[in-house]
Amino acid sequence: MMSVHKSQQDAASGVHSDLSSEGGPSAVEENQVDSQSMDQPASIEEAHVAALQAEMTQLRDQLLRALADLENTRKRAVREREDAGKYAAGAFARDMLSVADNLRRAIDSASPDAKDSALVQGVEATEREMLKAFEKNGIRRIEPLGAPFDPNFHEVMFESPMPGKADGTIIQILEAGYVLNDRLLRPARVSVVRNGPDGAVSHAVDREA
Repeated sequence: MMSVHKSQQDAASGVHSDLSSEGGPSAVEENQVDSQSMDQPASIEEAHVAALQAEMTQLRDQLLRALADLENTRKRAVREREDAGKYAAGAFARDMLSVADNLRRAIDSASPDAKDSALVQGVEATEREMLKAFEKNGIRRIEPLGAPFDPNFHEVMFESPMPGKADGTIIQILEAGYVLNDRLLRPARVSVVRNGPDGAVSHAVDREA
């Protein structure tokens, strides 16, 4: 009787062993599944952190660009405000140049006998006051007699041979020029030396100087 019972237990044990080996998960496989389940949340968290870091880098770059644009805008506004202050009198100054020209013509046309007259002295005093007011507001007269021709500030009206002087030397001022601070209001109209065909002088004037 006992041998029959033991045979039944052995048979049951063998069936359980067969089931385990055929279809059931082993202990090693269960550990691998648990390990994979634990790794998945860590991988997701790392990806989330990497995405946040990339977003922070992008936002930082956008902020730096915005700050740079703001600084450029501020500098441009300051420069435009300074230019407006420096060149605000430009149109008025150009209108006053004809007055200064007429004063100079009146003085130059006076006869030698009239140079000491009260009238001529009064015109000279008026011219001095006008030029002083010009200088106070950044307007300066250009009278480059004897200087080399500069296309940024001079305009050639005549060319004449003059041995002993270099080509391009200004020998006569037909009309004085003026600048407002560093901006040309009107070029000085001049006559220059030209002694030969190789000494041609460019007549172009850079009015943006």
